[in-house]
Amino acid sequence: MTVKMPDPVVLEGRTVRLEPLGLHHVPDLFAAGGNDEEVWRWMPAPTPRTEDELRRLAMSLVENPGIVPLAVILRETGRAIGWTTLHDVPGFDHSLEIGWTWYGKAYWRTAVNTESKLLLLSHAFDKLGHNRVLLKTDVLNTRSQNAVRRIGGVYEGTLRRHRQRPDSTWRDTVYFGILDDEWPPRKQRLEQLLDR
Repeated sequence: MTVKMPDPVVLEGRTVRLEPLGLHHVPDLFAAGGNDEEVWRWMPAPTPRTEDELRRLAMSLVENPGIVPLAVILRETGRAIGWTTLHDVPGFDHSLEIGWTWYGKAYWRTAVNTESKLLLLSHAFDKLGHNRVLLKTDVLNTRSQNAVRRIGGVYEGTLRRHRQRPDSTWRDTVYFGILDDEWPPRKQRLEQLLDR
């Protein structure tokens, strides 16, 4: 199968729809999680205090040619409740990273993350033919690490002092991966979780 680089795409699930992030999503996104320290604690950008700050941050993702940012839309309401991104992994052939993911706190521990990851991983492996998907998080963000393990991410290592956080402290980054031949049983498990 020929490997394709990610393009903006719409991915439909039962609970969420992922669609290309646009500035029209910003009011809903700010209502869902803007100015919320807990939501933004481990993100690589400071907590957006205003819609304008969130708009500038969203625009920086939209304008970055190496990132495909997607708004996470709750199908029940049609409102954006977070975002996630796909991007290339320099130095790794046929790899894709899922990252920059956040949801409003009201959607934590719901089907939203499970279905979003199922859609993204299915797209990466089944449609684009990638060999591996990378997911990474701050070493202190145990909630996200547990979520990645829950969807089948395999711990690959920790890069020490990988980058500075917005508060200028050093972040160690925990890396997880899923390989294409590991994906079928993980996909089946995620589908079963969503059917419960």
